Amino acid sequence: MSATMGGRLAATLGAAAVVLMTIGVPTATADGGQSAVTDPKAVPSPGSLATGGSTDACDDTTAPGWITTGEPTLTARTTAPGARFKVWNAAGDKVFDHTAQTAGDGTVQVRPTGLAEGAGYSWQVWPDYGPGGGKPTAACHFGIDATAPQFTVESTDFPASGSGATPLKYAGQTGTFTLKGTDQGSGVACYQYVLNGTMSVGSPCQGAGTVAAGADGTATLRLRPTQWGTNVLTVQAVDKAGNTTPPVSYTFFAPSNPNPPVAPGDVNGDGVPDILLPDAAGNLQIISADATTTAPTSTVAAVRAPGGAGWNGVQLLHRGWDRAHAPVDDLIAHQPGGANLSLYRNFDMGGFARGVISFGRDVNPFDPPVLPEGFNADWSKATQLVPLGALGADQRTSILTVEDGNLWLFTDPAPLYDYNTFVRLSTSGAWAGYDLVAPGKAADGSLALWSRNRATGELRTYPIAKRADGTYDFAALADPAAGTVIGTFPVAEYPTLGSSGDGDGDGKPDLYAVTADRHLLTFSGVTDPKDLGVLR
Repeated sequence: MSATMGGRLAATLGAAAVVLMTIGVPTATADGGQSAVTDPKAVPSPGSLATGGSTDACDDTTAPGWITTGEPTLTARTTAPGARFKVWNAAGDKVFDHTAQTAGDGTVQVRPTGLAEGAGYSWQVWPDYGPGGGKPTAACHFGIDATAPQFTVESTDFPASGSGATPLKYAGQTGTFTLKGTDQGSGVACYQYVLNGTMSVGSPCQGAGTVAAGADGTATLRLRPTQWGTNVLTVQAVDKAGNTTPPVSYTFFAPSNPNPPVAPGDVNGDGVPDILLPDAAGNLQIISADATTTAPTSTVAAVRAPGGAGWNGVQLLHRGWDRAHAPVDDLIAHQPGGANLSLYRNFDMGGFARGVISFGRDVNPFDPPVLPEGFNADWSKATQLVPLGALGADQRTSILTVEDGNLWLFTDPAPLYDYNTFVRLSTSGAWAGYDLVAPGKAADGSLALWSRNRATGELRTYPIAKRADGTYDFAALADPAAGTVIGTFPVAEYPTLGSSGDGDGDGKPDLYAVTADRHLLTFSGVTDPKDLGVLR
């Protein structure tokens, strides 16, 4: 397409007025009562992804749509034995003039050939009664764009492999990617993209992995590669006529961070603890504890949950990591009543896509320990599980559970979280009526447990003092009624309570809650609630 034709296109289809498209079209006169031609249409129907609709623009006010072929079919209906079709270009030159016979059902059609790409095509149809003709249709309009746009991908944060440039960001950090496109026809509408995956098939310019192009054809992506090493960003451009480029691969290297941020509770490597909650479809949402909305930074598909039926109702805990991928949290999940726990090792900064390991309560048969009275052989009676975080040099989390109404501590984790030490912390069975919340370590390294009395809504705190030898004193957990009340959160109003640890960075653990109408609230400590909005 020539630069002149491209200029005509922009002037015509990009403006609300379409006066240019009717230049040179003869003025119709009354036909003395003879039948008019009706229902003029172009096939394929002219459309635009910019407006999301199709129109033949058979008036002087509607912005015309685009056709992706130089040989459209023009149709109409008439009671005349035939009809005469004329087509003009934007300059007013007649480029097609042909008469066709009417079919038995009253339709008549022609197929112009040789139409060049560009804007400003107008066309009309007259009934063919011989000399004198009859009343024509109104002038209809379309543009032709049969060529996909061209584009480039650039990034100084993560330069293309082989460019010789040094990345400015590390894996786990967000980088900027600039998409620059040109289209001599309708203009770039959007870009579709996927990072380290397969391009989805669906409606163009809709759904996830789509970014709209600006008026100049550019767009900006802010993406966070979660895996260190080679990454591939796949992009394709779509113009307003619907022409789509083949997928283009932009390969880049994301180096590992030599000084990664450390924040227990963080699963995506940004140094901020995260809140993990399922959405209405059962996908697991990862929401930063310092977020201002409920928009997740990423999600884990429902099919990845234990059993494959979604994350709703699954007990989740994360507050520590395997040395193989420090320092982002692993995820441990438990289906209520299940004999085993499911371990999702976090090698991909919150993707949890590297497989699942199931583990139980293994007792060494060659050197069996003395088991506490009431010890259960598996996890099936654990009605609640909360992570305390690392209690020693190992960064794997220890776990508190409620079983048969009593509180149990599982600590001294071996590789893959097989726990070597089991301690019964209470004997009264009174913990059955409480919800446990693990707030994580305070700035001074001390621990605590919070619990909510489900009958009264009272939230209590229990100190877990650190002894001089580095061990912890759990004596305060013997009686749930002995804790200090620090707030009231009725179950009817706040069905879900949890803690992200130190979510706001002020040195003290923070609470979060999900209300009955699915609003996510975050707190500074247990006060000053902030409503982040409705969960998806």
